[in-house]
Amino acid sequence: ARAAAHPGHATPGAPIGLEWAGEVVEAGAEAQHLAPGDRVMCSGSGGYAEYAVCDGGRALPMPAGMDFAEAATLPIALLTMHDALVTNGRLQAGDSVLIQGASSGVGLMGLQIAKARGARLVIGSSTHAERRGRLAAFGADRAIDPRDPAWVDAVLAATEGRGVELIVDMVSGPVANPNMKAAAVRGRIVNVGRLGGNTGEFDFDLHALRRIDYVGVTFRTRTVAEVREIVRRMRADLWDLVTAGRLRLPIDRSFPLEEAAAAQAHMRANAHFGKIVLTI
Repeated sequence: ARAAAHPGHATPGAPIGLEWAGEVVEAGAEAQHLAPGDRVMCSGSGGYAEYAVCDGGRALPMPAGMDFAEAATLPIALLTMHDALVTNGRLQAGDSVLIQGASSGVGLMGLQIAKARGARLVIGSSTHAERRGRLAAFGADRAIDPRDPAWVDAVLAATEGRGVELIVDMVSGPVANPNMKAAAVRGRIVNVGRLGGNTGEFDFDLHALRRIDYVGVTFRTRTVAEVREIVRRMRADLWDLVTAGRLRLPIDRSFPLEEAAAAQAHMRANAHFGKIVLTI
């Protein structure tokens, strides 16, 4: 990798790129459901390349009319958020949901899935004012700034004092305890990412008082079979929405593959909204 910055893909010199889309060139013995010429989107590793190898159980058929750039934005967001919201978060119609880190690609997908699955109230957080203003277009009923000391009060006010039933947290660190204050009694918190820090204070008494189910998830310790099951569940629940064009992510900017370093610099500048795509 150019920089050992992504846990689980941190070996300098290793190929990078967690998701991609393209045409099948060859299918192995365990992927006979695929054929050369099939248009697929995939997740795995080594996507910064003209050719990549994907586990056949993780290959997803591209809907008719969808281009490769759009398809390449979807696998990680779909799999991560379906697993967080539906499988581990046990999202039910009528729930109130808070997505911490909602202006990321995964977060924007979470807003859409929550709304499509019947959430009564969807709240998204972002530290960037302009991005907060764009969350409504992806399903957010309200947007909060997690740096605002009053954000927990705003969530409680929006839920008539109950707190939200489900929080998907991609920030953690300083928001771990405030998340529990904003959660309903017997609420669920699913920790997906730690962009705000891997460690932080944790109020065990508050956790007990709220009787919160607190779950951490990652793809790094899952077996091939477990990941294939995540793919299967997501397709069963969401694929009609994907093919209908109801679950999409904005593309902020595209770069040719040979300008991958410039694309990474654009990402580090943190001025983008949506996905950055490499094209061949």
